[in-house]
Amino acid sequence: MRVFVGTDHAGLEFKDHLKQALTDAGHEPVDCGAFEYDAQDDYPPFCFEVGERTVTEPGSLGVVIGGSGNGEQIAANKVPGVRAALVWNRETAELARQHNDANVVSIGARQHGVEEATELVLHFLATPFSGDERHVRRIGLVSDYERDRHRPAGGLPTRDEPR
Repeated sequence: MRVFVGTDHAGLEFKDHLKQALTDAGHEPVDCGAFEYDAQDDYPPFCFEVGERTVTEPGSLGVVIGGSGNGEQIAANKVPGVRAALVWNRETAELARQHNDANVVSIGARQHGVEEATELVLHFLATPFSGDERHVRRIGLVSDYERDRHRPAGGLPTRDEPR
């Protein structure tokens, strides 16, 4: 599987390790940057690149890496069609794929050891989407909102509406 990988300076060393681990696991990593250490670089462009390439290439997945993974997840999720999930253990990695059909995983390189972070990413990549009707329906609601910016019929009341 082709896997697009991007990071800022905070995940640069981990990205280099991860690319080799992905290759060893039979994947095809595509490096979306950063390509050199710059303590002042900004993560959003790298995350946008991963997200855009993942969405336009069916069957691929993406990995965004940062110090915490929080900002990277937020940035990747700004790309229409991206469902990026911040993972911090095996269960969150697995559920992101099984229930949410996440297509980008976000990992905090400063939050995990190299081996643990690698294992979380590989577990994410190896987990298939369940395809359960309820999950397909929920993903559809999110996709519809992303496209149209309209809440689903029967949505939750606003604060001004009586409960």
